[in-house]
Amino acid sequence: MSGHSKWATTKHKKAALDAKRGKLFAKLIKNIEVAARTGGPDPDANPTLFDAIFKAKKNSVPNDNIERARKRGGGLEAGGADWQTIMYEGYAPGGVAVLIECLTDNRNRAASEVRVALTRNGGSLADPGSVSYMFNRKGVVIVPKNGLDEDTVLMAVLDAGAEEVNDLGDSFEVVSEAGDLVPVRKALQDAGIDYDSADSSFMPTMTVPLDEEGARKVFRLIDALEDSDDVQNVFANFDVSDEVMEKLEA
Repeated sequence: MSGHSKWATTKHKKAALDAKRGKLFAKLIKNIEVAARTGGPDPDANPTLFDAIFKAKKNSVPNDNIERARKRGGGLEAGGADWQTIMYEGYAPGGVAVLIECLTDNRNRAASEVRVALTRNGGSLADPGSVSYMFNRKGVVIVPKNGLDEDTVLMAVLDAGAEEVNDLGDSFEVVSEAGDLVPVRKALQDAGIDYDSADSSFMPTMTVPLDEEGARKVFRLIDALEDSDDVQNVFANFDVSDEVMEKLEA
């Protein structure tokens, strides 16, 4: 998983400086609105909303925008859209399996944009169930190193249900069952350990190793998918070695 996670971290860093920042803001705002609508507008009583707001603040989304999204979603202010979550399954070049999570108010537009992004970049849409079995839903918390070592993080989260701590270079990735995400996040808070995000994620059970050319094609496809306003997250089962990552970053 190292290459896959490192790639996610590199992207996480770039996103903050990116011209796509507006797109990132929109996706984070959407998360807040949906979380508030699903579990109520009080972040203290709604851990999913708490995590969505926390992540938005970490990514410098203005407080006014966060507050308005929370109120819209919670029905305290008019104007919330009827967001629906839809999962699409597909293949990227090299036989890489892709799960595409959409949050949209227009199913037809979302389906069309996903199909176009896939076919224009050497991928294809797959039937429901044909790739999802290769992924497990997990809780993932990203912890910036800031002088921390792996043992300190592991000791803080072990009793809360964490399964593993992975070294991503500048940060650690704490993986748990999806149902243990909140206890793990709380354990970090109790230990005074800062974290960047706590998300429910899909992690592959098997990975496809990619060379430089293959990685370029897969990254291009994922970029095209993430360019759609309807696409919230893309999960894929590739693995890229550190050497290949270095060549791509160069």
